[in-house]
Amino acid sequence: MAGKKPSSSLTYSISTGPMKPKRSLGSVMDLHQVYQRWRGVPYRFGGVDAQGIDCSAFTRTMYQEVFGMDLPRSTYEQVNLGREIGKNELQPGDLVFFRIGNGTQHNGIYVGDGKFAHASSSVGVTISRLDNVYWRSRYWQARRLLDDI
Repeated sequence: MAGKKPSSSLTYSISTGPMKPKRSLGSVMDLHQVYQRWRGVPYRFGGVDAQGIDCSAFTRTMYQEVFGMDLPRSTYEQVNLGREIGKNELQPGDLVFFRIGNGTQHNGIYVGDGKFAHASSSVGVTISRLDNVYWRSRYWQARRLLDDI
């Protein structure tokens, strides 16, 4: 064995691209737990904390707390993330976007069973149904930011 270098069957891979967390059962449960901590916080345009929060700050906070991902601050930037998916493809953790009128956009996070968590201007942080007459008529698109399991 003299002169022979030790060899290993282990190989390493280094990725230079951003790592995208995978969706997992644990992270879906975490969505509901983090939502519970924010539930009822009043809506405040430009707000980013428990004194008041707006929709894009809420989705940004949820992604940071649940998935450890940093999202841009505004809905206008978040709508360009990930890839667009059909409404019938929605999975917990996907972002959903709405056109409210006068160029205003709104977003939230799909939590399953046809529901999404968001910071509503009328009731604060809440969960609403996508098939609610108000949201159904304003639905725009959904974006997938997380890799599938």
